[in-house]
Amino acid sequence: MLKPHATPPEAIRNFCIIAHIDHGKSTLADRMLQITGVVDERAMRAQYLDRMDIERERGITIKSQAVRMPWDSVEESGERRSYILNMIDTPGHVDFTYEVSRSLAACEGAVLLVDAAQGIEAQTLANLYLAMENELTIIPVLNKIDLPAAQPEKFAEELAGLIGCEPEDCLKVSGKTGEGVEPLLDEIVRQIPHPVGDPTAPARAMIFDSVYDTYRGVVTYVRVVDGNLNPRERIVMMSTKATHELLEIGVISPEPVPAAGLGVGEVGYLITGVKDVRQSRVGDTVTNAAKPASESLGGYRDPKPMVFSGLYPIDGSDYPALRDALDKLKLNDAALVYEPETSAALGFGFRCGFLGLLHLEIVRERLEREFDLDLISTQPNVVYEVTMEDGKKVVVTNPSEFPHGKIAEVREPIVRATILAPSEFIGAIMELCQSKRGTMNGMDYLSEDRVEMRYTLPLAEIVFDFFDQLKSRTRGYASLDYEPAGDQAADLVKVDILLQGETVDAFSAIVHKDKAYAYGVAMAGKLKELIPRQQFEVPIQAAIGARIIARENIRAIRKDVLAKCYGGDISRKRKLLEKQKEGKKRMKMVGRVEVPQEAFIAALSSDDSGAKPKK
Repeated sequence: MLKPHATPPEAIRNFCIIAHIDHGKSTLADRMLQITGVVDERAMRAQYLDRMDIERERGITIKSQAVRMPWDSVEESGERRSYILNMIDTPGHVDFTYEVSRSLAACEGAVLLVDAAQGIEAQTLANLYLAMENELTIIPVLNKIDLPAAQPEKFAEELAGLIGCEPEDCLKVSGKTGEGVEPLLDEIVRQIPHPVGDPTAPARAMIFDSVYDTYRGVVTYVRVVDGNLNPRERIVMMSTKATHELLEIGVISPEPVPAAGLGVGEVGYLITGVKDVRQSRVGDTVTNAAKPASESLGGYRDPKPMVFSGLYPIDGSDYPALRDALDKLKLNDAALVYEPETSAALGFGFRCGFLGLLHLEIVRERLEREFDLDLISTQPNVVYEVTMEDGKKVVVTNPSEFPHGKIAEVREPIVRATILAPSEFIGAIMELCQSKRGTMNGMDYLSEDRVEMRYTLPLAEIVFDFFDQLKSRTRGYASLDYEPAGDQAADLVKVDILLQGETVDAFSAIVHKDKAYAYGVAMAGKLKELIPRQQFEVPIQAAIGARIIARENIRAIRKDVLAKCYGGDISRKRKLLEKQKEGKKRMKMVGRVEVPQEAFIAALSSDDSGAKPKK
């Protein structure tokens, strides 16, 4: 059933829901779907818009989802008018901020959701500033007012102070019971401006998301800014200049519904039957091939990967399957970047860039589940810029690329971190940040018992176990948000691991000079347990350049050559031992240490490196 052609822009409201993790975005979205009647009671389930198994298991949103909902609102004159609400449910985790920024570009307003039992947290602030940068109308809402621990009056004051409104302007709702959701929908209609565009101009639509469908190819989600798009037209992607025929156009309500066209301000999907995932770039502008627009809409900044890690198939023959899987996943996840790389230890694989550790973990899990692959991920690391004494600059994404020779300076990426926590934990947080080479930028009290602390920290210190340590030192009350803040010079060194005097590239790492000794001792100890004993003694050494900083020995397997001597002269035994010693010495000169694949996997994989799920 085709819906009638384009709704007038005055009857459309585009908004998204932004909040910290676990503040009830998906639950509130569920209630809105029920109240507006787009999902009937029989088909309803919790977290309706979270389509992936991982999202449902972990209770987190990873992908933004757009939904079209009808709503009849009562005007001040008393008459009811019908409106169309386009809602986008966004993720709350710091690693998926890029998804949020794309959603904001497709909206005129945002519902800022705060848990009435927990108050404002770090990601609430980060998303609020993003929305303000996009000049969106912000509606402050306190959720979970049905909880016994809720303190709506206290947090309404905090929220009002932050946005610059009155505490009574903060709406109070319960996503669980549905209380206050209908007045919220009326406020969305009243406060959020309708989309503005020129219906007679050449068509321009912004791609804000896309997914890969096995049967239908690439499904592109767009927000129409000017003109209109209709089925069977030829369209052009303005950045790639690729032309396609529009096979189907429609709206998501919340399942795809074909339509007779999309007009100004409408949000919907396009299907062109294209199977090549690279032809539909997020942030690109779609226009009509017969009457193209002269200039494209402002796109998004490309996301900058923060953490790099190698992904390798355990079975080398899976390499082509991994390449295809990454191609398809890249369409669902525009923030993923990857390039092929080889490792002497692990064979062929890809060096992938991620926005953070949770992003790395989710991507790896999706590849293993959705494409049935077995993967090893190497220790996460960041990008360094090394300047040699002759002025030459080298970008290092992998410790094996670290140059030899005289180095003038090494620069590492730094981030501006915002930590929100109860004020009793200030000392513990300061101690942690100082141990991670942090510099304090300032501190503000949001209320008498909640404090916001701002630090500049090296990204390399955050990507391992910083989040876990922060949570454990603050009994789970602290929340963290960070954003890139350029780079700085640091006293960094490359620690090499030598087996019997030979460097094993795969085990090298770039660490701060003060932590080099600890890394060397830990790695040498780990390898001593993992590498099987040989017929000769094997020294494991950690070195910075030519200086050895740690050593462990793997003892030789010795045959008991004295078994046949019982009693008798000591010189007989000594002669046999000397003969054995000579043989071991000869063997050591020609023998090579074979490191088993399991040892590489155990030493290199990030499973025990603190890359735990971050909730």
